[in-house]
Order: sequence, then C-alpha cells, then structure tokens
Amino acid sequence: MTTTDVTAYDFTADDLDGNPVSLSTYAGLPLLIVNTASKCGFTPQYEGLEALNREYGGHGLRVLGFPCDQFAHQEPGDADEIKNFCSLTYDVTFPMFAKIDVNGSDAHPLYDWLRSQKRGLLGGRIQWNFTKFLIDRNGNVVDRFAPTTRPEKLSGAIGAVL
Repeated sequence: MTTTDVTAYDFTADDLDGNPVSLSTYAGLPLLIVNTASKCGFTPQYEGLEALNREYGGHGLRVLGFPCDQFAHQEPGDADEIKNFCSLTYDVTFPMFAKIDVNGSDAHPLYDWLRSQKRGLLGGRIQWNFTKFLIDRNGNVVDRFAPTTRPEKLSGAIGAVL
C-alpha cells in the first residue's frame, strides 16, 4: 500500500481510556484532527473546537483531539487529568485520544501520514499545539491550519467538505 492509497480511516489510535479506536469508525465523515494541550496559550481553542463540534456534528463533522506533550511540556497530565480538564473546563464532548507524539521517531503513524499529506511552515513538522487538519469524506487531507488559526475561522473550509 502506498501513501497515496492510505486515508485517515486506515489508522487506529487509543482513546483516553486506553481502548483502541479504528478511525474507520468515522468512514464517510469529514474530520477535524487537532493536537491539543491543556497548558498552552492556544488552550482556549477548546471552546471553539467544541462549538464547531456542536454546530457541524449533526452534518457529519467529527472533531478528534490528540493531546501532545512535545511542545514546552504543555500537556503534563495523565489520561484522567486530561479528561477531567477538557470536560470540566471546556465541556468537551468530542472524542479525545491518548497522549501521543506528533513529531520525531516516536510520532503516531497517523501524524506521520498527516504531515506527509500537508506540509506546514516547518516542512513536514508540526509547529505547535493546536495544528489542525481537515479531512474530507473520502479520508483525504484537504487542508492544514496553523495553531494561530482560531476554530471559528474554519467554518468556510468545513462547509466545503460537508
């Protein structure tokens, strides 16, 4: 299988409870995949991500959060701490996955693939927390958004994949 034959739906990731989740569960649905952190200047974007989840979830969009501690140790918590923080602070209802690496030799295979599909300002590397990838209904990456791009600015792009 070549990377051109691969889609986002071909990957599996553990949820915050440690259960493997095949992203094929979301086949046919557009996805917004985001690497997150609870102690980052961009952390308030959880509010906007949840707003997108609520606004577009009924139209098929699934927001998927992937906590990452690779940037200035801004996600130090364990799975329970992450779950409680997201729920209690931002009322996050979209799926959150186990903490992963998004760059380097230990990067999750999903992120290796995402980075190969849409390169950013730093080439294939993820710049920082809250980098966002928009996936169409066929499982292909259609856009990549910098951490500074607020979720509310994504409505047009999301509308195009719905």
